[in-house]
Amino acid sequence: MESRYFTIHSHPQGLPKRDFFALQSQTLPELAAGEVRVQNLWLSVDPYMRGRMDGVTTYVPPFTLGEPLEGAAIGEVLESRDERFTPGDRVVHMGGWRDVAQLSGDDLQALPDIDVPPQTFLGVLGMPGMTAWVGLNRIARLQEGERVLVSAASGAVGSLAVQLAKAKGCHVVGIAGAPEKLEWLESLGVRAVSYRGKDAQQLSADLEAASPDGFDVYYENVGGDCLEAALDNIRVGARIAVCGLIDSYNAETPTPGPSNLSRLLIRRARMEGFIILDAENWEHYPEFLQEIGPLVARGEIDYRETIEEGLERTPDAFLKLFEGGNTGKMLVRL
Repeated sequence: MESRYFTIHSHPQGLPKRDFFALQSQTLPELAAGEVRVQNLWLSVDPYMRGRMDGVTTYVPPFTLGEPLEGAAIGEVLESRDERFTPGDRVVHMGGWRDVAQLSGDDLQALPDIDVPPQTFLGVLGMPGMTAWVGLNRIARLQEGERVLVSAASGAVGSLAVQLAKAKGCHVVGIAGAPEKLEWLESLGVRAVSYRGKDAQQLSADLEAASPDGFDVYYENVGGDCLEAALDNIRVGARIAVCGLIDSYNAETPTPGPSNLSRLLIRRARMEGFIILDAENWEHYPEFLQEIGPLVARGEIDYRETIEEGLERTPDAFLKLFEGGNTGKMLVRL
């Protein structure tokens, strides 16, 4: 059987171009003992993948040049030499950016038994949703009725974060760009603030107008001007959970830190970065599913997906993440 996959052959400078990604194919070998062959149905693209293209080990190993790229995927088992899986089983794994994956059974997980569409486990009930839940509950230790700010609030992580905060009776402000994203946030009961065309000072003024008493919690997905504006508006004892810094992922030179970092000292605030796949975080995934899974199944969580069709569109879906081209989770349907 043939497997088509995307790879890269060099390390990008700045934002990669579409032709930077090469679509190739290979003939898969016969299944070895313990291996499973999976027909992928849904692929996830995520901002963290940009860092893996630089050839530098951070909290995750870099992609190997010339080899298939990797990412979360949902698929259906075609063949199995692992007694835990049989043809027809739906599984989640990291053999994305390709149409057919051949993996060790140890690298597969059966989809949880929750009555939701399968791709949900790449979004609101997958890594992005878990990231929102951990960032608020374990890192920021959100309390009832607090004042909360979320950047990239219409994205896969931010859109659940704002809803979880609302469910705790918090005053929630979300930063986003496009008018339709702002409208969606407002429909969720979130005070929406646009970052477009604004420097840190202008954005700071808008955040102050949206929450004159400041913020107890800032959920950080962006960095740059968003972080600087947020620091201007934090309250004494504020907690900042740093999930991502997408503003700098394609920077070709080191990006300067916020000019007002002293606000952390003045406000006696805490800023903590976290990686969702660290064991001390991911071990709480069953607890997350138990709490959030029924809400999603009953339609009590409003989640959105931006879908590109076909394996060939995977690089396009990935690049749109850096252009504000997604509302909610960005997915590729095969």
